[in-house]
Amino acid sequence: MSTPRPDAAALPLPSPSPGPDTPARTRTAGTEPDPAGHRPVSTPDEPLDLIGIGIGPFNLSLAALAHPLTELRTAFYDQRPAFQWHPGLLIEDATLQVPFLADLVTLADPTSPWSFLNYLKHRERLFPFYFAERFHIHRAEYDAYCRWVSTSLPALHFRHQVDAVRWNADRAAFEVDYTQLGAGGEAEALGRAYARNLALGIGSVPHVPEALKPLADAPAVPVLHSADYLAHRERLLAAEHITVIGGGQSGAEVFLDLLRARPAGREGLHWLARTGAFAPMEYSKLGLEHFTPDYTRYFHALPEPVRDELLPGQWQLHKGIDHGTLAAIHDELYRRTLHGGWPDATLTPGVTVRTAGRVGTTKVELHLEHPHQAARSRLTTDAVVLATGYRASRSDTLLAALDPYMRRDAAVRPRIDTEQRLVLDPCVTGSVFVQNAEHHTHGVGTPDLGLAAWRGATILNTLTGRPVYPLPARTAFTTFGLRPSPPRTAAPRPNSTLIENP
Repeated sequence: MSTPRPDAAALPLPSPSPGPDTPARTRTAGTEPDPAGHRPVSTPDEPLDLIGIGIGPFNLSLAALAHPLTELRTAFYDQRPAFQWHPGLLIEDATLQVPFLADLVTLADPTSPWSFLNYLKHRERLFPFYFAERFHIHRAEYDAYCRWVSTSLPALHFRHQVDAVRWNADRAAFEVDYTQLGAGGEAEALGRAYARNLALGIGSVPHVPEALKPLADAPAVPVLHSADYLAHRERLLAAEHITVIGGGQSGAEVFLDLLRARPAGREGLHWLARTGAFAPMEYSKLGLEHFTPDYTRYFHALPEPVRDELLPGQWQLHKGIDHGTLAAIHDELYRRTLHGGWPDATLTPGVTVRTAGRVGTTKVELHLEHPHQAARSRLTTDAVVLATGYRASRSDTLLAALDPYMRRDAAVRPRIDTEQRLVLDPCVTGSVFVQNAEHHTHGVGTPDLGLAAWRGATILNTLTGRPVYPLPARTAFTTFGLRPSPPRTAAPRPNSTLIENP
């Protein structure tokens, strides 16, 4: 059982600034050093070189690659108490769909101490991994590896909720206001840090389509997003009938796990998908070259209307279902027919949920439509799992003070250059790098774990003004387009402050 190629690590959007009843913010507070003196102090007169907001896999990759660069002073903030990667979907036997080489650092620096292989070495598991011959590791193992890295990097600050970001022209630095949180999530202290540059990596949040939002108003009925599946699994299994909505990898994994746990003949499962089929993910070798830096550069160079037209047709590159998961579902269904009869499991693609509501206090009713048949129906169920994907976390509140400086496209989306920077007014001499928020400018590889190290290296090369991580000129056998993509400049925006060579 595999997981979607995209990374969808859901980092909660930092909350708005505290209200009038909270303590006054300490104007000169910064990043306090730890007892060993590893964490740099940020002051108005001596800002950090980079502050990362959010610590998901992408900013964790950036932090790991930045760690050996002694000329850089960095800090990364996240409001959670520790690193977690999709805890609700760490289903037994679920694996990544990217090879283990797509760890935090290897594709930019195979010699890094933060590689997955070095993690295995420290855990004395290299030989078991060698004999297991696993190219695709378990999700739980990837999560454990990232947590190992996150507990080893001194620049990471968990329980730090970033509230607001401003550009201070007088100091030529960004002001970052944050709240330190206690063990129970309560505010304990307010602080401010300064940085010449930012890296925004607040990730994505579970998405519930508008038609399905009434289900959230049925507290007596288990209705939840797949992101919370494992936390509510036992309650779901106690329901007589369960409906899974969503035809992607998460929906397939949840359906298979429920199917395996239900008694034969009394499965009571219904799986609905909006797509015309439970379609497999495109996983051919040349198809995977859409997740290379070569394709990213090609896509970025296309006109905006062409990019917008192209993206919807590429859904099967990253929203289809792993072949192995589809085979496992069919095998499990087939096994339940060996002694006669069919399992009580219905799989229906090509269906949309028009509306939804409660029936009494213990059931919900889904109003379904099949456009190709021009048919409508109703489905009553005892529990619903919404495997309806994720959307990028909204950064409007967090970056509200920067909005006047931001350059936007025709659809009012932020413009992002080839080096992962928001296009800002030249009066802002610092850079705001973005990670996993550039789907509209960089294409289908944006949320892919396999591009994490390359993107982090790109940011650090741009930040330092030199190739601290040399990157290959070519990464795909496919030549995308008839004209070559514009060369990467790795040049700073006008007037930006570069880090001097050590």
